[in-house]
Amino acid sequence: MIELLAKTPCDGLLPRTIGTVTLTEISFEAITSVAPLTGQEDAVSGTLKAQMGAAFPKPGRTTGKAHARAVWSGLGQALVLGPALQPIPGAAMTDQTDAWACVALEGDGARDVLARLTPLDLRPSVFRQGHAARTELAHMSAVLMRTGESRYGIMAFRSMAKTLVHDVTEAMTSVAARTRL
Repeated sequence: MIELLAKTPCDGLLPRTIGTVTLTEISFEAITSVAPLTGQEDAVSGTLKAQMGAAFPKPGRTTGKAHARAVWSGLGQALVLGPALQPIPGAAMTDQTDAWACVALEGDGARDVLARLTPLDLRPSVFRQGHAARTELAHMSAVLMRTGESRYGIMAFRSMAKTLVHDVTEAMTSVAARTRL
């Protein structure tokens, strides 16, 4: 019988530290897409909070902590990162665990790195901790969230993992080179 090896999307590619910025892969037990049915938003949010300690996020926001986070991912939907969820009455749910490459970008120059890759306004007064956006990142569709003072979470489709790592590390190299001038 064939024995398959489970590999993460960025297996062998990360971690990378260039200058003051580090890019690391983040793994979650489960990634679940949750979309409340019409009129069920409050009930779904309450059930989600009871199951994982984080309510359903408002548009452009995240809720929860690093080990259990709900991230707004589009109109009426969120990606729940962390523990596997039990079925939630009144919500459409799909398992997305193997569909996403999840990385963290952290360090003093993290915002400068992202500024080379996305059109979002990342100024701290605009894109605050707990904010999230579905956006373009180096011509890839991505979910970007600010998870700390100088820490960002990036989610891109698994099939784009190698491109994601390449493009982010190239931007990291550019930022590091500019600081040495």
